[in-house]
Amino acid sequence: MASSITPDVAGLRALSHPVRLRMLGILRTEGPATATTLAQRLDLNTGATSYHLRQLAQHGFIEEDTERGNARDRWWRAAHESTRTDLRGDDVGGEDVEAYLATVAQLYADRLRAAVAELPFLPTEWRSAGTLSDWELRLTPSQAHALVQELARIVEQTPSSDDEDAAPFSVNINAFLRPGQQRDA
Repeated sequence: MASSITPDVAGLRALSHPVRLRMLGILRTEGPATATTLAQRLDLNTGATSYHLRQLAQHGFIEEDTERGNARDRWWRAAHESTRTDLRGDDVGGEDVEAYLATVAQLYADRLRAAVAELPFLPTEWRSAGTLSDWELRLTPSQAHALVQELARIVEQTPSSDDEDAAPFSVNINAFLRPGQQRDA
């Protein structure tokens, strides 16, 4: 499996549907699944699930897992470990990119709310392992880009653990110019 993908505008359009983004997340975090399994998990019918899977496959986000199942029972897996968004292109202001980013923000917010709701029930060592911190720095665009790249490098170089105490640990990097600071080009 490739480590990451940076989708083009058509790929972002495909991912802007919340169901597709959730499906891709499930396939990445929980491993291969069938349309039936995903339909049950997402409370959808299998026809809609199959349609969304085909859209993800068409844009290279997922692929058929040919080592599992048969012609009647197709398994799907993620083709990449992560999706990176390049906001430097000319299409950044387009509706497709905006729809994708809004969907990502909504799913991040949903996941964060769920994590906060579960926090009181976690063992102490897991409650203290995460953070909901924020910092406000005054940076040039070049410094901001370098900071984001360094944070991504650290996350990507952190190895996963096979230790019995290890568990899936989500890291979201949200870095942006503080809203209301827009300057004329």
